[in-house]
Amino acid sequence: MTRIAITGALGRMGTLVIQEAARIEGMELVAGLDAVGAGKPLQGGVLVKDASQLEQVLKETRPDVLIDFTIAKAAVKNVCIAASLGVDLVVGTTGISSEQHSEMREAIEGNVAAVITPNFSVGVNLFWKLVADAAAALKGYDFDIEIIEAHHNQKKDAPSGTALATLEAIRRARGESDLSEVVYGRNGIMPRGKEIGVHAVRAGDIVGDHTVLLAGPGERLEIRHQAHSRAAFASGAVRAATWVVGRKPGIYGMADVLESR
Repeated sequence: MTRIAITGALGRMGTLVIQEAARIEGMELVAGLDAVGAGKPLQGGVLVKDASQLEQVLKETRPDVLIDFTIAKAAVKNVCIAASLGVDLVVGTTGISSEQHSEMREAIEGNVAAVITPNFSVGVNLFWKLVADAAAALKGYDFDIEIIEAHHNQKKDAPSGTALATLEAIRRARGESDLSEVVYGRNGIMPRGKEIGVHAVRAGDIVGDHTVLLAGPGERLEIRHQAHSRAAFASGAVRAATWVVGRKPGIYGMADVLESR
């Protein structure tokens, strides 16, 4: 039996993760926390607790895994509390800065196992691999690369975590570490150089579209992933929660989860 607690329990992703977990044999929701809605019922008679009570709730309910879909500032605090109590982690919160990642890493390493990724879907993880393969194969050819992502009009961070991970995959595949040659959107007179362009669209209720455009003389290649439902993300998060329990302490990605199936 895998006992899970969820922060951001009443949010879009938290709600879907709870629904997905209820369908999985051998998984039990023992706690749900949110910044609003304390006292609301969740699956199995669990009541929402205020997010400020996380440490107390984790001590009382003793979950195996904490799944976090909140905001960056809250996620860092949640990760540090859970790691100090020996609770493994699954983190899908995006918009986390490099400094916040460092703080989380310091809390996690040597203490607990954590799966941290901006995207839990099987398709996106394959998308990253295809993009990296294409970028590596075209290195040395006269091909420009652009990343275009689109999300709903309520998404706060831009570019998306998935787009930034796509950028990282491209640069790693091409053996580049200098992040200066990246342009986030364009305005005014901006002749194109050797940069990678990254563009964010926010409109309507788009769940998540990511496209990598590789364009050379007389031809272009597009690699695209479209999420039709957040259910793909929730399913992956629950899979990660089942996988992470008992792993060696450290930080893992969704690729580690999928490769071990």
